[in-house]
This record gives sequence, C-alpha cells and structure tokens, in this order.
Amino acid sequence: MDVSDAELTVEVTGPVATVVIHNPARRNAMTAAMWRQLPELLDRLEPDPDVRTLVLTGAGDAFCAGADLGDLAELLDAGDASIAVTAEERLASFAKPTVAAIRGACVGGGAQLAVACDLRIAADDARFGVPPARLGLVYPAPTTRRLARLVGPSAAKHLLFTADLVDAERALRIGLIDEVLPADQLAARVDELTATIAQRSPLSVAAAKEIVDDRAGPARIAWWHRKVVTTGEAREGVAAVAERRTPRFAWQAPTDN
Repeated sequence: MDVSDAELTVEVTGPVATVVIHNPARRNAMTAAMWRQLPELLDRLEPDPDVRTLVLTGAGDAFCAGADLGDLAELLDAGDASIAVTAEERLASFAKPTVAAIRGACVGGGAQLAVACDLRIAADDARFGVPPARLGLVYPAPTTRRLARLVGPSAAKHLLFTADLVDAERALRIGLIDEVLPADQLAARVDELTATIAQRSPLSVAAAKEIVDDRAGPARIAWWHRKVVTTGEAREGVAAVAERRTPRFAWQAPTDN
C-alpha cells in the first residue's frame, strides 16, 4: 500500500465541514497516522465560526473497514488509552452536531467512529459489524459502553458476541443508525439534514447535545438558560416566527466555555 494514499481530507462548504476517510487500498481502514490526525482536524474545525455541522464519511463505496491491522500491535499495547479511543472520544466531544454518512463497510474502527457521531445516515448497501470476538480482542470499554447506550445492552451483546455483519435494515431496527435510503440518495439527504441543522439556533443545538450526552451538570444547565436570556437567541427566534422569515441566529460558542 502506498501510505500517501491513506489520509483524512477536509472540505468546508458553507456551514458544513466534511471529513473524508481515504484509504482506498484497504476499504478506508484507519492507519495509526489517520487516528492521530482526526483529533487535530477536529481541534481546528471546532472553533471555526462558519462551521455549523460536521459530516464524517468514507471515500468511494465504503465508510471504513476498521483499524488497519498493520497497526494492531500498537493499538493492543495501549488498551483503552489507544490512539483509536482518543480519536473516538474527541469526535464524541466535538461541540457541534456530527453526522456519519455511511456506505458499504462500517466495521470495527469504522463502527467505532460512526457510533461516536451524533447521527448516522446510511445507504441501503451499508453493512455493520463489531469483530473483536472473531479476532480474540477486547473492544475498548468506552467504545463498548457508547455502543450499549445507543442500541441497548441486548443488541450490543448480540453484535459483540457474534461479530456478525448486519445489514442496514437490521441496523435501523436496533437503533444503530437513524435513516436508511438508496445509495444514490444518500448525499442529497445528508445535505438536506445538515442544511436544516445549520439553520437552527447554535445555542439550542449545543445545549441539547451536552444535555443528551450527559455532559452538563446543574451549573452548566443554568449557564445555558442564562445564555438564552442574554444572547437574544430566543427573541430572534420568536420574531422570525412572527414575521414568517428565516431566523438569523448569530450566537457562537466561546472557545473557553
């Protein structure tokens, strides 16, 4: 494999930043360098006031076939402190909404990244799997718990115990993904969804994400309620409804919030 072909690329179009997993020789498997690159990209994108949402996807017909097995020894030696878990946790903590746009293989480290996103939209050709039991590995504890919170303990155990691939329809039934549609409609649906989110109040969306993810204690929740009053976001939203126009939400999260 030409390692120069394995990389994460970023394109910002309007309010949407798209991060593409690109490793065509290995169905977009994540190399060690790519795991390290992801938090750096997210650190750059998060404070950008023009970025309202982030899309994570794979190049071509695959999302991500997992961690590159050539780097397995490094990941195993680090356990839950691995670069893969660090990247996953940074993706999960990204302050703005994240959407995984999934085609084809979404397996192992690919599923790890998809589950760390806020929303998962899949083409009907997507296949999902969590393979550690086939390889004699232990899935990282933070990753296992995040999966169980998403799909419930029984469905998580089924995925983990069997290491079987499941199709998009089953993934939808168990709550692993949010929507399934024909592959040729995936890009348009993701564009539509991210455009909708970008039109909503960034303050409302950021607060909702923190609260749903159980990262906001009483003091932080009180802080959010004060921001509703002091920023004028609610006044703008109510005025826009009354005037039948698109609201002009302008709030930006402070970098030290």
